[in-house]
Amino acid sequence: MPPLTNSTATSADLHTRRGIAYGTSAYIIWGAFPAYWPLLVPATPTEILAHRVAWSLGLMLIVISLLGRWRAIIGLSRGSWLAIGAASVLISINWGVYIYAVNSQHVVESALGYFITPLISVLLGVVVLRERLGKAQLVAIAVAAVAVVVLTVDYGRLPWISLVLAGAFGFYALIKKMVPLDATSSLAAESMVIGPIAIGYLLIQGTTFTTHGTGHALLLAGTGVITVVPLWLFGAGARRVPLATMGMLQYLAPILQFAWGVFVVHEPMPASRWIGFGLVWVALAIFTVDAIRRNRRRQLLAPVE
Repeated sequence: MPPLTNSTATSADLHTRRGIAYGTSAYIIWGAFPAYWPLLVPATPTEILAHRVAWSLGLMLIVISLLGRWRAIIGLSRGSWLAIGAASVLISINWGVYIYAVNSQHVVESALGYFITPLISVLLGVVVLRERLGKAQLVAIAVAAVAVVVLTVDYGRLPWISLVLAGAFGFYALIKKMVPLDATSSLAAESMVIGPIAIGYLLIQGTTFTTHGTGHALLLAGTGVITVVPLWLFGAGARRVPLATMGMLQYLAPILQFAWGVFVVHEPMPASRWIGFGLVWVALAIFTVDAIRRNRRRQLLAPVE
């Protein structure tokens, strides 16, 4: 492999820095969601979800038309459409539960769901795909399981919001591997499946879109923008930086959500809850260090061209 010139190295560094900036921006927007959903009250969580899906559909139809991605979507097999249908249901569950959590003062519990999502994904890989766990991954999952027990005792119930958020997104990511589409086209196809249902719900049940002023209507319409923009930023970042780097950045969103729940809306955090979250963070530290080591080992073993 020929040595890199200064101009080539500079160009590569700029490419990486842009990727990190795109990825960071995506996770900051996702982390700021707890500040947005309460602005949509008096719309119910179900109505907010329906608007989010409906406006995302409209925006995605424009995007794929501009990008010329219709051919890939039209050519999908029946099996792919079934997978997309399942994915659209799962992401709708994730979105709906998250909106409910934020607007019912369970921001901290929802943040926990996104903290444990990587661990749930690894567990699903073992159960569904028969992947083998390394020792560090086993330890991380065991520590996370203890954390769930501690938090169950603290809450007096299973932290169902966290588990549903993590489980729905974990299965969503698993199914997405079966869909032969890029992220933009995949979101458009998912919107096509679930969008008509959302629009039908709004037409039948009614909506606060026309009854609470222009500002409220614009905020509801904005749910499509805040759905599509961070996904585009994430996709742009993922194309420019290693997967390990994006894996590190993913914790930015739940950290911001957790901070919002604790320091802005002042949700209760007794000592036992801090212990539970502390165990989750220990599990994530073990998981992340192991992932970085595995990535470096793969790079060292990769053939030099």
